[in-house]
Amino acid sequence: MDKKSRRIEQQVVGMQTSDGAGVRLTRVLTGKLQRRLDPFLMLDAFGTDVADDYIAGFPDHPHRGFETVTYMLAGRMRHRDSAGNEGLLSNGGLQWMTAGRGVIHSEMPEQIEGRMEGFQLWVNLPAKNKMIEPWYRDFESAEIPEYQADNGVRVRVIAGTSHGVEGAVVREVTEPLYLDVHMPEGASFEEELPLTHNAFIYVYEGAVKVNGTSVAAGRMGILSNDADSVRIVAARDARLILVAGRPLHEPIVQYGPFVMNTQDEIHQAIDDYRTGRLA
Repeated sequence: MDKKSRRIEQQVVGMQTSDGAGVRLTRVLTGKLQRRLDPFLMLDAFGTDVADDYIAGFPDHPHRGFETVTYMLAGRMRHRDSAGNEGLLSNGGLQWMTAGRGVIHSEMPEQIEGRMEGFQLWVNLPAKNKMIEPWYRDFESAEIPEYQADNGVRVRVIAGTSHGVEGAVVREVTEPLYLDVHMPEGASFEEELPLTHNAFIYVYEGAVKVNGTSVAAGRMGILSNDADSVRIVAARDARLILVAGRPLHEPIVQYGPFVMNTQDEIHQAIDDYRTGRLA
């Protein structure tokens, strides 16, 4: 008998918007889903061959109280921040930044033509860690662990552990799992997911089925919490990200680039930024 799989509880089509100095992107996980997908706060997908859609980049801007995870499928983006970190994010690379008590950073393209594609995920920090010192690490594509199954499925393990392969980043409290899964048509992929964890998939190429429900490219599928695994079948050649994490069950108060637990903490973050004390 096949193991019970989580099902698609809801499908989400992202909202077209822009951020930074006018970078066009699709906001898939928005504020109204933050409680349902706790500890995840936001997911942006970006992908374009038109340089005008990304060339202005993301000039200096602040963050406090959460982590940003940027995964680049194609393109070149330079990171600089107020803690003195600098790194180049390029094809297949990863940037993981813990804003903690505060950091001001920029992400600017290092290309004037060609494709720019990837994701930025925001992961909340528990109240006890919101004011820790900032942390930053970038990983080249070759540094991201991956494995290939006998059926041709290839999995890149960005965070957490999958089928015994530990990812580039591990976090104790939120226990995030972040996989980039490449599937040939007809192949299946199964991943264990603790019942405690909220989870979703986002299909960025092709189409898949989960428990009989089709999910096409450009759609997020929020996974139900009624089983301890998920089984995904590729309806045709497909690529998707699978993201899961342990919810914090704490208040979420967000004002733009600041995510704290109370309104007073938000006011403090704004004041610290205005007076130069944030970073």
